[in-house]
Amino acid sequence: MTRGEQRPTISIQSSSQQLTVNMSNLTAPISNMLSPDLSNNKRKKRYALVGTGGRASFFYSAITTKYAATSVLVGLCDTNQTRLDYANSRLPYNVPTYKATDFDRMISETDPDELIITTIDRTHHTYIIRALELGKSVITEKPMTIDVPRCLSIFSAVNHASNAFPEQKPKVRVTFNYRYAPHNTKIYQLLSTGAIGTVTSVHFEWMLNTSHGADYFRRWHRDKRNSGGLLVHKSTHHFDLVNFWLQTTPLSVYATGDLRFYGKENAESRGITKFKSRTYGTKPSSEEGEEAKFDLDMEKMPALKEMYLAAEHEDGYYRDQSVFGDGISIEDTMNLLVRYKSGAAMTYSLTAYAPWEGFRVSFNGTGGRLEVEIVENSYVNSGGEQGEEGKLEKRNIVLRKLFEKPVEVEIEDSEGAHGGGDEVLLEDLFGNGQTGDGERRKVDEYRRAASHVDGAASILTGIAANRSIATGQVVFVDDLLKLPES
Repeated sequence: MTRGEQRPTISIQSSSQQLTVNMSNLTAPISNMLSPDLSNNKRKKRYALVGTGGRASFFYSAITTKYAATSVLVGLCDTNQTRLDYANSRLPYNVPTYKATDFDRMISETDPDELIITTIDRTHHTYIIRALELGKSVITEKPMTIDVPRCLSIFSAVNHASNAFPEQKPKVRVTFNYRYAPHNTKIYQLLSTGAIGTVTSVHFEWMLNTSHGADYFRRWHRDKRNSGGLLVHKSTHHFDLVNFWLQTTPLSVYATGDLRFYGKENAESRGITKFKSRTYGTKPSSEEGEEAKFDLDMEKMPALKEMYLAAEHEDGYYRDQSVFGDGISIEDTMNLLVRYKSGAAMTYSLTAYAPWEGFRVSFNGTGGRLEVEIVENSYVNSGGEQGEEGKLEKRNIVLRKLFEKPVEVEIEDSEGAHGGGDEVLLEDLFGNGQTGDGERRKVDEYRRAASHVDGAASILTGIAANRSIATGQVVFVDDLLKLPES
């Protein structure tokens, strides 16, 4: 088809109206543009998505390809039209796009069953609350939000929506993909069946390496006002795992944290004298030495180039900021002591400049000890094949019962990102766990689906830790927000 020709349109049938979608800005062949069963979209579960940055493709690609038989993507929303257009260019059919200021119009015109939220963390609550007010259920990326006031607002909105829409009962689901990784599910199985008796203590160490870990200090996450810091944005995964594994919630938190590696002052202390605000538009300098290894060349990374470099003219957001620049307000070295309502205690460490990526966790119990080591591959978010992000390189679980020889535990094989958890999560969200009308066909025996209460429980450890770092005091979680009894 030539540039001057008019491209066809497709109609997406809503429960209340019909949308005509212009496909003029698609470059794919006509045979690839159409949903394989578009005439039956009314019986499919309808999704709209807000926030079309790097993580969004995890959801929109799955909905429009592998799960197209039961799901349809009906709307995309973002603050940046360039990113919206990029998302559409990756889809098999064109989807209506809306700027963030037209969010309500998107919901009205496309009538989604559920809204998927992959915006920056500080705006999660805005879209969660508005979707609930409009009677829509929500699937949100972690963390659910970043502080107590926002969290309380979400709880209030969930309660109001349940009363205002008694038939739909809109709900919030937080996508904790690490729960679904086979090794993490295996840990839950072992602990819940009493393999080491009652768990009394946990030692948990997570390493982010100088590729993945550094990437948080280039992006919007470097400003704690956007992300809550790594103890909220990243550690929410880890704290959720402990809550999930032990089936408990935090009682009290004491924490220390500092910026010890990244940032200009730390670089100066290591002898660096020349600095830049970002990588793009600069040439490597011999005086940079090892620091040049932290540069991010988006021109060599097609997805980052199209999503961010090409979109800078719209919002001025720089994806490749220097990790050794000013303006970083998050920590890179964090240590916690957490008491749980079950009686267990945890020592936790997060380092964001480690030489390898992964974690070690050990559980001590009245009947023995469980030791786990997981090594994941190195990556930059959306810098390559998304299915390779956090892919397993090594995993090992050893069960040491009292008075018995240690046993290496067999673990189900897994493939794909985040220890194999991504694909299992997608299946639970969009696959065999759902029918076209959203009713669940099977129940997950491991109870991995996370609600807004689970989302709150995970961030409260990090929020309490931030408070403890600021005050130097032990923080009791119930003084921040008292979770409903399960």
